[in-house]
Amino acid sequence: MRMASNNIAIIGAGLSGLALALSLHKQGILCTIYESRSASLDIGGAIMLSPNALRILDAIGIYKIIKPLGYSFKYLHFYTGTPLDTYEFGNAEKYDYDALRIYRYEIIDALVKAVQERGIPIEYGKKFTHVISETERDVTWAFEDGTTGTASCLVGADGIHSRVRKYLYPDLEPRFTNAIGVTAAIPTSQLKKGDYELPLTIMNPKHGAFIIAPQLPDGSELLIGKQKRLAEMGRQGWNELLSDKQWCVNFLREGAEDFPEIIQSAVSDIPLDKINLWPFYVVPKLDTWASDKCRVVILGDAAHAIPPTAGQGINQAFEDVFTYSLVLAKCDGEDLKVGLKRWQVGRQERVDRVLELNGQIDARRMPKDGSVDSELESKPFDLRWLYSPDFEVMVEDWF
Repeated sequence: MRMASNNIAIIGAGLSGLALALSLHKQGILCTIYESRSASLDIGGAIMLSPNALRILDAIGIYKIIKPLGYSFKYLHFYTGTPLDTYEFGNAEKYDYDALRIYRYEIIDALVKAVQERGIPIEYGKKFTHVISETERDVTWAFEDGTTGTASCLVGADGIHSRVRKYLYPDLEPRFTNAIGVTAAIPTSQLKKGDYELPLTIMNPKHGAFIIAPQLPDGSELLIGKQKRLAEMGRQGWNELLSDKQWCVNFLREGAEDFPEIIQSAVSDIPLDKINLWPFYVVPKLDTWASDKCRVVILGDAAHAIPPTAGQGINQAFEDVFTYSLVLAKCDGEDLKVGLKRWQVGRQERVDRVLELNGQIDARRMPKDGSVDSELESKPFDLRWLYSPDFEVMVEDWF
Protein backbone atom coordinates (compact mmCIF):
# COMPACT_ATOMS: atom_id res chain seq x y z
CA MET A 1 0.00 0.00 0.00
CA ARG A 2 1.90 3.00 -1.27
CA MET A 3 1.12 6.68 -1.63
CA ALA A 4 -0.87 7.07 -4.85
CA SER A 5 -0.09 10.73 -5.36
CA ASN A 6 1.14 13.87 -3.67
CA ASN A 7 -2.37 15.15 -2.90
CA ILE A 8 -3.85 15.55 0.61
CA ALA A 9 -7.32 16.92 1.41
CA ILE A 10 -7.67 18.59 4.82
CA ILE A 11 -11.13 18.97 6.35
CA GLY A 12 -11.11 21.96 8.69
CA ALA A 13 -9.36 25.34 8.48
CA GLY A 14 -8.82 25.77 12.20
CA LEU A 15 -5.46 25.80 13.97
CA SER A 16 -4.75 22.11 13.26
CA GLY A 17 -5.82 22.14 9.62
CA LEU A 18 -3.89 25.29 8.74
CA ALA A 19 -0.76 24.12 10.58
CA LEU A 20 -1.03 20.76 8.81
CA ALA A 21 -1.14 22.47 5.42
CA LEU A 22 2.04 24.41 6.20
CA SER A 23 3.73 21.28 7.56
CA LEU A 24 2.87 19.33 4.40
CA HIS A 25 4.08 22.22 2.24
CA LYS A 26 7.40 22.15 4.10
CA GLN A 27 7.72 18.49 3.05
CA GLY A 28 6.83 19.28 -0.56
CA ILE A 29 3.42 17.58 -0.29
CA LEU A 30 0.51 19.23 -2.10
CA CYS A 31 -2.74 19.75 -0.21
CA THR A 32 -6.06 21.58 -0.25
CA ILE A 33 -7.99 22.79 2.81
CA TYR A 34 -11.80 22.59 2.91
CA GLU A 35 -13.73 24.60 5.48
CA SER A 36 -17.50 24.46 6.03
CA ARG A 37 -17.73 28.08 7.14
CA SER A 38 -17.20 31.21 5.09
CA ALA A 39 -13.92 31.89 6.91
CA SER A 40 -11.57 30.15 9.33
CA LEU A 41 -13.30 29.93 12.69
CA ASP A 42 -12.22 32.23 15.50
CA ILE A 43 -13.97 30.75 18.52
CA GLY A 44 -12.70 33.47 20.81
CA GLY A 45 -10.33 33.62 23.72
CA ALA A 46 -6.62 33.10 24.12
CA ILE A 47 -4.64 29.88 24.42
CA MET A 48 -1.38 28.90 26.07
CA LEU A 49 1.37 27.55 23.83
CA SER A 50 4.26 25.62 25.33
CA PRO A 51 7.76 25.14 23.84
CA ASN A 52 6.93 21.87 22.05
CA ALA A 53 4.23 23.60 19.98
CA LEU A 54 6.24 26.80 19.54
CA ARG A 55 9.11 24.70 18.15
CA ILE A 56 6.72 23.44 15.46
CA LEU A 57 5.33 26.90 14.71
CA ASP A 58 8.92 28.08 14.36
CA ALA A 59 9.67 25.26 11.89
CA ILE A 60 6.74 26.28 9.67
CA GLY A 61 7.62 29.98 9.79
CA ILE A 62 4.94 31.26 12.17
CA TYR A 63 6.60 31.74 15.56
CA LYS A 64 8.46 34.97 14.81
CA ILE A 65 5.22 36.45 13.48
CA ILE A 66 3.07 35.63 16.50
CA LYS A 67 5.61 36.06 19.33
CA PRO A 68 5.21 39.88 19.52
CA LEU A 69 1.42 39.45 19.55
CA GLY A 70 1.18 37.43 22.78
CA TYR A 71 2.20 37.47 26.43
CA SER A 72 5.39 35.54 27.21
CA PHE A 73 5.81 33.85 30.61
CA LYS A 74 7.55 30.94 32.32
CA TYR A 75 5.51 29.72 35.30
CA LEU A 76 1.96 29.06 36.42
CA HIS A 77 1.48 29.64 40.15
CA PHE A 78 -0.99 27.80 42.37
CA TYR A 79 -2.34 29.06 45.69
CA THR A 80 -4.83 28.08 48.35
CA GLY A 81 -4.37 31.45 49.98
CA THR A 82 -0.70 30.72 50.52
CA PRO A 83 1.62 29.41 47.77
CA LEU A 84 0.86 25.78 46.91
CA ASP A 85 2.80 24.85 43.78
CA THR A 86 4.54 26.19 40.68
CA TYR A 87 4.41 24.62 37.24
CA GLU A 88 6.89 25.52 34.51
CA PHE A 89 5.07 26.14 31.25
CA GLY A 90 8.10 27.34 29.31
CA ASN A 91 11.64 28.60 29.74
CA ALA A 92 13.75 29.93 26.89
CA GLU A 93 16.99 29.19 28.73
CA LYS A 94 16.09 25.50 29.16
CA TYR A 95 13.76 24.72 26.24
CA ASP A 96 14.54 27.51 23.71
CA TYR A 97 11.11 29.10 24.19
CA ASP A 98 9.12 30.78 26.93
CA ALA A 99 5.42 29.96 27.01
CA LEU A 100 3.12 32.23 25.03
CA ARG A 101 -0.45 33.21 25.81
CA ILE A 102 -2.07 34.56 22.66
CA TYR A 103 -5.50 35.11 21.16
CA ARG A 104 -6.58 32.36 18.77
CA TYR A 105 -7.45 34.84 16.05
CA GLU A 106 -3.87 36.13 16.00
CA ILE A 107 -2.57 32.64 15.23
CA ILE A 108 -5.37 31.94 12.75
CA ASP A 109 -4.62 35.19 10.90
CA ALA A 110 -0.90 34.40 10.73
CA LEU A 111 -1.54 30.83 9.55
CA VAL A 112 -4.07 31.88 6.89
CA LYS A 113 -1.70 34.52 5.53
CA ALA A 114 1.17 32.01 5.39
CA VAL A 115 -1.04 29.45 3.65
CA GLN A 116 -2.09 32.02 1.05
CA GLU A 117 1.49 33.21 0.52
CA ARG A 118 2.54 29.63 -0.21
CA GLY A 119 -0.25 29.17 -2.72
CA ILE A 120 -2.07 26.48 -0.73
CA PRO A 121 -5.74 26.43 -1.75
CA ILE A 122 -8.44 27.00 0.89
CA GLU A 123 -12.01 26.39 -0.23
CA TYR A 124 -14.56 27.92 2.13
CA GLY A 125 -18.24 27.03 2.28
CA LYS A 126 -17.41 23.34 1.65
CA LYS A 127 -19.10 21.24 4.33
CA PHE A 128 -17.90 17.65 4.34
CA THR A 129 -20.73 15.12 4.71
CA HIS A 130 -19.44 11.59 4.08
CA VAL A 131 -16.92 9.36 2.36
CA ILE A 132 -18.30 7.89 -0.87
CA SER A 133 -15.58 5.35 -1.61
CA GLU A 134 -12.05 4.41 -0.63
CA THR A 135 -9.57 2.36 -2.61
CA GLU A 136 -5.97 1.29 -2.14
CA ARG A 137 -4.90 4.48 -3.91
CA ASP A 138 -7.39 7.26 -3.13
CA VAL A 139 -10.57 8.39 -1.39
CA THR A 140 -13.66 10.17 -2.71
CA TRP A 141 -16.05 12.14 -0.53
CA ALA A 142 -19.11 14.38 -0.76
CA PHE A 143 -19.86 17.95 0.29
CA GLU A 144 -23.22 19.26 1.42
CA ASP A 145 -23.53 21.37 -1.75
CA GLY A 146 -23.63 18.22 -3.86
CA THR A 147 -20.04 18.39 -5.14
CA THR A 148 -17.43 15.70 -4.53
CA GLY A 149 -13.67 15.51 -4.16
CA THR A 150 -10.95 12.91 -4.63
CA ALA A 151 -7.47 12.84 -3.11
CA SER A 152 -4.78 10.38 -2.13
CA CYS A 153 -5.60 10.99 1.55
CA LEU A 154 -8.39 12.74 3.46
CA VAL A 155 -7.44 14.16 6.86
CA GLY A 156 -10.03 15.10 9.48
CA ALA A 157 -8.71 18.11 11.37
CA ASP A 158 -12.28 19.03 12.24
CA GLY A 159 -12.32 18.93 16.03
CA ILE A 160 -13.87 16.84 18.76
CA HIS A 161 -17.24 16.70 16.96
CA SER A 162 -15.48 15.49 13.81
CA ARG A 163 -17.60 14.47 10.84
CA VAL A 164 -14.64 12.63 9.30
CA ARG A 165 -14.39 10.46 12.44
CA LYS A 166 -17.91 9.19 11.69
CA TYR A 167 -16.44 7.25 8.76
CA LEU A 168 -14.13 5.37 11.14
CA TYR A 169 -16.51 5.20 14.12
CA PRO A 170 -20.12 5.66 12.95
CA ASP A 171 -21.65 5.23 16.41
CA LEU A 172 -19.14 7.17 18.48
CA GLU A 173 -20.34 10.38 20.12
CA PRO A 174 -18.12 12.61 22.27
CA ARG A 175 -18.93 12.29 25.96
CA PHE A 176 -19.78 15.42 27.89
CA THR A 177 -17.76 15.58 31.11
CA ASN A 178 -20.53 17.39 33.01
CA ALA A 179 -18.25 20.39 33.31
CA ILE A 180 -18.04 23.76 31.60
CA GLY A 181 -15.59 26.63 31.78
CA VAL A 182 -16.67 30.25 31.88
CA THR A 183 -14.08 32.93 31.13
CA ALA A 184 -13.96 36.68 30.65
CA ALA A 185 -11.35 39.35 29.98
CA ILE A 186 -10.79 42.33 32.26
CA PRO A 187 -8.30 45.21 32.33
CA THR A 188 -5.27 44.46 34.50
CA SER A 189 -5.57 47.91 36.04
CA GLN A 190 -8.56 46.87 38.17
CA LEU A 191 -6.72 43.97 39.83
CA LYS A 192 -5.55 44.29 43.45
CA LYS A 193 -2.63 41.91 42.98
CA GLY A 194 -0.97 42.01 46.36
CA ASP A 195 1.87 39.48 46.68
CA TYR A 196 0.48 37.03 44.15
CA GLU A 197 2.45 36.04 41.06
CA LEU A 198 0.68 35.81 37.69
CA PRO A 199 -0.56 33.74 35.93
CA LEU A 200 -2.18 31.94 38.84
CA THR A 201 -4.84 29.52 39.97
CA ILE A 202 -6.34 29.94 43.44
CA MET A 203 -7.87 26.76 44.84
CA ASN A 204 -10.92 26.94 47.11
CA PRO A 205 -12.40 23.76 48.64
CA LYS A 206 -15.96 25.08 48.34
CA HIS A 207 -15.90 26.86 44.98
CA GLY A 208 -13.10 25.11 43.10
CA ALA A 209 -10.36 26.89 41.19
CA PHE A 210 -10.27 30.48 39.95
CA ILE A 211 -7.81 31.31 37.16
CA ILE A 212 -6.17 34.65 36.34
CA ALA A 213 -3.78 34.87 33.38
CA PRO A 214 -2.28 37.95 31.69
CA GLN A 215 -2.78 38.36 27.95
CA LEU A 216 -1.89 40.87 25.25
CA PRO A 217 1.83 41.59 24.73
CA ASP A 218 2.07 44.07 27.59
CA GLY A 219 -0.11 42.06 29.99
CA SER A 220 -2.65 44.87 30.11
CA GLU A 221 -5.55 42.42 29.93
CA LEU A 222 -6.36 39.43 32.13
CA LEU A 223 -8.30 36.27 31.51
CA ILE A 224 -10.39 35.24 34.50
CA GLY A 225 -12.20 31.93 34.66
CA LYS A 226 -13.93 29.19 36.66
CA GLN A 227 -15.42 25.76 35.99
CA LYS A 228 -18.87 24.50 36.88
CA ARG A 229 -20.67 21.14 36.92
CA LEU A 230 -23.71 21.02 34.62
CA ALA A 231 -25.87 18.47 32.85
CA GLU A 232 -25.68 18.10 29.07
CA MET A 233 -27.54 20.89 27.27
CA GLY A 234 -26.72 20.34 23.58
CA ARG A 235 -25.43 22.90 21.12
CA GLN A 236 -28.54 25.06 21.23
CA GLY A 237 -28.54 25.01 25.02
CA TRP A 238 -24.87 26.01 25.20
CA ASN A 239 -25.46 28.85 22.75
CA GLU A 240 -28.41 30.11 24.78
CA LEU A 241 -26.41 29.93 28.00
CA LEU A 242 -23.49 31.80 26.44
CA SER A 243 -25.86 34.47 25.20
CA ASP A 244 -27.02 34.98 28.78
CA LYS A 245 -24.08 37.20 29.68
CA GLN A 246 -25.50 38.10 33.08
CA TRP A 247 -25.64 34.41 34.06
CA CYS A 248 -21.96 34.12 33.14
CA VAL A 249 -21.08 37.22 35.17
CA ASN A 250 -23.07 35.99 38.17
CA PHE A 251 -21.31 32.62 38.03
CA LEU A 252 -17.85 34.22 37.91
CA ARG A 253 -18.78 36.34 40.94
CA GLU A 254 -20.36 33.45 42.86
CA GLY A 255 -18.49 32.83 46.12
CA ALA A 256 -16.03 35.66 45.51
CA GLU A 257 -16.28 36.63 49.18
CA ASP A 258 -14.64 33.30 50.06
CA PHE A 259 -11.60 34.07 47.89
CA PRO A 260 -8.76 36.53 48.58
CA GLU A 261 -9.10 40.20 47.63
CA ILE A 262 -7.32 39.63 44.30
CA ILE A 263 -10.31 37.56 43.11
CA GLN A 264 -12.85 40.01 44.48
CA SER A 265 -11.20 42.83 42.56
CA ALA A 266 -11.02 40.68 39.41
CA VAL A 267 -14.80 40.17 39.31
CA SER A 268 -15.75 43.69 40.45
CA ASP A 269 -16.26 44.87 36.86
CA ILE A 270 -16.64 42.29 34.07
CA PRO A 271 -17.11 43.57 30.49
CA LEU A 272 -19.81 41.65 28.62
CA ASP A 273 -18.11 41.65 25.21
CA LYS A 274 -15.33 39.17 26.05
CA ILE A 275 -17.16 36.38 27.85
CA ASN A 276 -16.77 32.79 26.66
CA LEU A 277 -18.34 29.51 27.74
CA TRP A 278 -16.76 26.12 27.01
CA PRO A 279 -18.48 22.74 27.51
CA PHE A 280 -15.82 20.04 27.97
CA TYR A 281 -16.17 16.88 25.88
CA VAL A 282 -13.88 13.86 25.57
CA VAL A 283 -13.58 10.88 23.26
CA PRO A 284 -12.45 7.42 24.40
CA LYS A 285 -9.01 6.08 23.50
CA LEU A 286 -9.36 4.93 19.90
CA ASP A 287 -7.97 1.73 18.42
CA THR A 288 -6.99 3.44 15.20
CA TRP A 289 -6.75 6.94 13.78
CA ALA A 290 -6.81 5.69 10.19
CA SER A 291 -9.18 3.68 7.99
CA ASP A 292 -8.35 0.13 6.89
CA LYS A 293 -7.01 1.36 3.56
CA CYS A 294 -5.28 4.30 5.30
CA ARG A 295 -6.76 6.90 2.97
CA VAL A 296 -8.76 8.55 5.77
CA VAL A 297 -7.00 9.84 8.90
CA ILE A 298 -8.08 11.82 11.97
CA LEU A 299 -5.84 13.84 14.28
CA GLY A 300 -5.93 16.45 17.02
CA ASP A 301 -9.17 16.65 19.01
CA ALA A 302 -10.85 14.37 16.49
CA ALA A 303 -8.48 11.55 17.53
CA HIS A 304 -7.81 12.16 21.23
CA ALA A 305 -9.03 14.38 24.03
CA ILE A 306 -6.61 15.68 26.64
CA PRO A 307 -7.91 17.28 29.87
CA PRO A 308 -6.68 20.86 30.33
CA THR A 309 -4.62 20.20 33.48
CA ALA A 310 -1.21 20.58 31.81
CA GLY A 311 -2.53 22.86 29.06
CA GLN A 312 -1.48 20.45 26.32
CA GLY A 313 -4.62 20.11 24.15
CA ILE A 314 -3.73 22.37 21.22
CA ASN A 315 -0.02 21.78 21.79
CA GLN A 316 -0.43 18.06 21.21
CA ALA A 317 -2.58 18.74 18.15
CA PHE A 318 0.32 20.68 16.64
CA GLU A 319 2.55 17.68 17.37
CA ASP A 320 0.06 15.44 15.56
CA VAL A 321 0.04 17.45 12.36
CA PHE A 322 3.77 18.07 12.17
CA THR A 323 4.76 14.45 12.79
CA TYR A 324 2.05 13.26 10.37
CA SER A 325 3.62 15.36 7.63
CA LEU A 326 7.05 13.88 8.41
CA VAL A 327 5.64 10.35 8.32
CA LEU A 328 3.90 10.97 4.98
CA ALA A 329 7.17 12.23 3.53
CA LYS A 330 8.89 9.04 4.66
CA CYS A 331 6.09 6.90 3.22
CA ASP A 332 6.62 8.24 -0.29
CA GLY A 333 7.46 4.90 -1.92
CA GLU A 334 7.07 2.97 1.34
CA ASP A 335 4.18 1.19 3.01
CA LEU A 336 1.65 3.79 4.20
CA LYS A 337 -0.19 1.41 6.52
CA VAL A 338 2.99 0.59 8.44
CA GLY A 339 3.96 4.25 8.59
CA LEU A 340 0.62 5.43 9.96
CA LYS A 341 0.56 2.67 12.55
CA ARG A 342 3.99 3.68 13.79
CA TRP A 343 2.90 7.31 13.82
CA GLN A 344 -0.17 6.55 15.94
CA VAL A 345 1.77 4.35 18.36
CA GLY A 346 4.43 7.02 18.78
CA ARG A 347 1.92 9.81 19.19
CA GLN A 348 -0.23 7.82 21.61
CA GLU A 349 2.81 7.20 23.80
CA ARG A 350 3.33 10.96 24.15
CA VAL A 351 -0.38 11.57 24.74
CA ASP A 352 -0.32 8.90 27.46
CA ARG A 353 2.68 10.58 29.09
CA VAL A 354 0.76 13.86 29.08
CA LEU A 355 -2.14 12.11 30.82
CA GLU A 356 0.32 10.78 33.42
CA LEU A 357 1.64 14.33 33.85
CA ASN A 358 -1.93 15.52 34.39
CA GLY A 359 -2.29 12.96 37.18
CA GLN A 360 0.94 14.11 38.78
CA ILE A 361 -0.15 17.74 38.65
CA ASP A 362 -3.56 16.89 40.14
CA ALA A 363 -1.87 14.93 42.94
CA ARG A 364 0.33 17.90 43.81
CA ARG A 365 -2.67 20.21 44.05
CA MET A 366 -5.18 17.99 45.84
CA PRO A 367 -5.82 18.42 49.58
CA LYS A 368 -3.39 16.43 51.70
CA ASP A 369 -5.93 13.95 53.08
CA GLY A 370 -3.90 10.79 52.67
CA SER A 371 -5.75 9.66 49.54
CA VAL A 372 -2.99 10.75 47.14
CA ASP A 373 -0.03 8.52 46.30
CA SER A 374 2.79 10.18 48.27
CA GLU A 375 5.40 9.13 45.70
CA LEU A 376 3.37 10.68 42.88
CA GLU A 377 2.76 13.79 44.97
CA SER A 378 6.45 14.39 45.71
CA LYS A 379 7.87 13.29 42.35
CA PRO A 380 9.63 16.27 40.74
CA PHE A 381 8.50 17.46 37.34
CA ASP A 382 10.75 16.46 34.45
CA LEU A 383 9.48 18.39 31.44
CA ARG A 384 12.40 18.20 29.04
CA TRP A 385 10.84 15.16 27.31
CA LEU A 386 7.74 17.27 26.67
CA TYR A 387 9.22 20.64 25.81
CA SER A 388 12.46 19.77 23.98
CA PRO A 389 11.75 17.03 21.45
CA ASP A 390 13.53 16.81 18.12
CA PHE A 391 10.57 15.76 15.99
CA GLU A 392 12.64 14.74 12.98
CA VAL A 393 14.73 12.40 15.16
CA MET A 394 11.55 11.18 16.88
CA VAL A 395 10.00 10.12 13.59
CA GLU A 396 13.23 8.48 12.47
CA ASP A 397 13.20 6.46 15.70
CA TRP A 398 9.64 5.28 14.96
CA PHE A 399 10.96 3.68 11.77
